Amino acid sequence: MSGSTVGDRHLSIDAVRGFAVLGILLMNIVGMGMPSFAYINPTYAGGHEGADLWTWAVNNVFTDGKMRALFTMLFGASAVLIAERAEGGPLSPLQTHYRRLFWMFVIGMIHAYFLFFGDILVCYALAGLVIYPFRKLDVRLQIGVGALVLVALLTKNVLGSYQLEALHAAATAPGASAAALKAWQEASMTLMAPPAMAAQELAGFGGGFMDALKARANMAMLLQLVFLPTDTLPEAIGQMFIGMGLFRLGFFTLGWSNRAYGTVIAVGYLIAAPITAWLAWMIWKADFDPLKLHELEVWQSATRPFIALAHASVLLLIVRAGLLRALFDRLAAAGRMAFSNYLGTSIVTSLVFCGYGLGLYGQLSRFEQLAVVLGVWALILLWSKPWLARFHYGPLEWLWRSLVHWRLQPFVRPQPAAAAA
Repeated sequence: MSGSTVGDRHLSIDAVRGFAVLGILLMNIVGMGMPSFAYINPTYAGGHEGADLWTWAVNNVFTDGKMRALFTMLFGASAVLIAERAEGGPLSPLQTHYRRLFWMFVIGMIHAYFLFFGDILVCYALAGLVIYPFRKLDVRLQIGVGALVLVALLTKNVLGSYQLEALHAAATAPGASAAALKAWQEASMTLMAPPAMAAQELAGFGGGFMDALKARANMAMLLQLVFLPTDTLPEAIGQMFIGMGLFRLGFFTLGWSNRAYGTVIAVGYLIAAPITAWLAWMIWKADFDPLKLHELEVWQSATRPFIALAHASVLLLIVRAGLLRALFDRLAAAGRMAFSNYLGTSIVTSLVFCGYGLGLYGQLSRFEQLAVVLGVWALILLWSKPWLARFHYGPLEWLWRSLVHWRLQPFVRPQPAAAAA
């Protein structure tokens, strides 16, 4: 795997995408297997002491938002790459891009309501509408626009955290008015859901298929109508712009020097990660106070892209050196089938946690959930490479491609004829 391409595939991109698909599960597993607000605050469910505390802390520093950032930047890179490949094809780059987004939106909605409310595909489909016209923008402007969007989002959220503190101060002041109390009560719902909500989720996801469907729909609508427009979508747009620029600069295709990748690693691991760890320590020292946790996690979002790119740089240097070839071959296969593996993970985990499956929803602590993560990782790494040896695409990649072109695409690879006796 020391080379960067095979045919029209960039092995480096595939390996990094495979890594991101695996890493995303470390955070998604919380929403899949325990009451949703445990994702935000570990005191809500899942444990926050001992091994559970360390599980939260390591994920908070190295994976929370970072794997999604990496996956999102790769989506921006893929938007440029697929548009380039579509030049001169039966569909124009514009037709290819927007048809892909339409079907991604449809599949994402099915995923959100029938499998996992924390779906990211709907967000990507909407963000993709925005970024495509700028795919040929000057590279520095692409990265600059992406950074500007993320800085604007950070500023908005910092100001929002100050506003929450002001509402809290007004509500807890002696002789607080009814209006101040009501304003704080409404605002605090975004910081910590009431215990009754956890009870409803436990009953819903622990029940039959229709019970889980109703509970999932409630959460999906909350995320899509409240959090997606104000936070998830603008963050995705900013990260996709950066991903487009980095791809065109050769970052994801081994176009940088070892020294340049080393600099990215140093910034991510020696500056951004310690800052994130210090903020995590402050959250713990505050005993996970919802108001303080929100304020500090807002600041943690500033370090996400740097840690994500440090992760990618380590992987890219390993690919360039040709080390761990057997593992990276399997990571690259997982990345080529990222769509199938992402949705397949939701199928497996819904059967593990929901009442119509093994019924483990709310039964496992944070640390215990890692056993499920490892099992899914093993499944992804074991099946992706053999599948691609027999088929051109992952099953959902084939379906998606067939829908985009509105005709069945080649699927089964021709197998070499058996040698004559």
